Amino acid sequence: QGKRYLDAISSWWVNLLGHNHPRLNAALNSQLEKMAHVMFAGITHQPAIDLASSLIKASSENLSKVFFSDNGSTSIEVALKMSLQYWQQIGKENKTRFIYLKGGYHGETLGALSVCGLDIFRNKFEKVLSENLEVEGPDCFRCPYGLNRDSCSAECFEVMEKALDEKDIAGVIVEPLVQGAAGMKIYPPIYLKKLQSACDSHSVHLIFDEIAVAFGRTGSLFVSGQHDIRPTFLCLSKGITSGYLPLAVTLTTEEIYSVFYDDYPNWKMFIHSHSYSANPLACSVANETLAIVCQNDFMALLTPKIKLMKELGQQIAKDSKWCGEFRQQGMIAALELVKNKDGKQPFPIENRVGYKVYLEALKRGVFLRPLGDVIYFIPPLVINEDEITTMMNTAQECMAVVLD
Repeated sequence: QGKRYLDAISSWWVNLLGHNHPRLNAALNSQLEKMAHVMFAGITHQPAIDLASSLIKASSENLSKVFFSDNGSTSIEVALKMSLQYWQQIGKENKTRFIYLKGGYHGETLGALSVCGLDIFRNKFEKVLSENLEVEGPDCFRCPYGLNRDSCSAECFEVMEKALDEKDIAGVIVEPLVQGAAGMKIYPPIYLKKLQSACDSHSVHLIFDEIAVAFGRTGSLFVSGQHDIRPTFLCLSKGITSGYLPLAVTLTTEEIYSVFYDDYPNWKMFIHSHSYSANPLACSVANETLAIVCQNDFMALLTPKIKLMKELGQQIAKDSKWCGEFRQQGMIAALELVKNKDGKQPFPIENRVGYKVYLEALKRGVFLRPLGDVIYFIPPLVINEDEITTMMNTAQECMAVVLD
């Protein structure tokens, strides 16, 4: 209808470099002139080779193998299935369960739902989901230990430590630093450091779901690299093509790969295929996306934007009696709205406060999409400082219209 909107959420966290980027358009059109698609089984192509090489170079040193798929949920399924088959093929068939965090979200296929810690997604399918183990994760806003995420030692990790004593655990899956669908719940890297150590000592796979947070969202290319953590599996999607086409990858180690590599009659191969895996168009756009975000100055250009979001968000939290907390991790930020600021009491769900803020923001040309009563911001990384100011000020104005 000719209206313009500032996309504050990157259209469900995928438009890493905004909309209609000239370099991405050119990469897509160039590949379209060569080849739109070819099956990725027994055949390869240069865009996929280049992308796999770039991802291996950019990720943790232990990750040297790449499996292509076509969406985030599938990249999770691949990691879960690889983990289970690995344990089977080395004679540890009892390792059949995964630990996941309460509030965790990893997709909505049945395997991904089996490690989902949000009832709204899994309740109706509970009877057919694989049995896994949910544990309490970090809840820094309402910390049961009365501590602060910026100074604690992740005392809450004791729950995970105890769960890892179970003898049938194949792996642990987490969204590192930010639990997105739970309301942009941000927790400290020390939790991940402890998790890495515990998984190593218990011989358990560590699965990092960086589908939402990779490629600069937290201020670096990958959380795992940012904090020197070595996951067994790294799942990526969303921003990998900046929203142009569906694509996902699961990175893993030489140790995992070697267990699947054998003579054909032994039937140890990993059988999991998709018609559109490693689509050349998607891979070409992903290569150009990586080329842009890996430019020498790209991450440095985020620093003043991150600082401005922090300053504006903290001021909103200070000024508003309805904002229980402003939290931020790099270019991801959130305002949690509460009925009672001192007691952190949430609004009744039927009030739909967050939804009302969203409607008011639309009237003002800003596209917000709250998670319950959490107003969050994951703008394209190319957003400028004037646009950040507009985005944050509009959110504050709409909160006041709805609540004051």
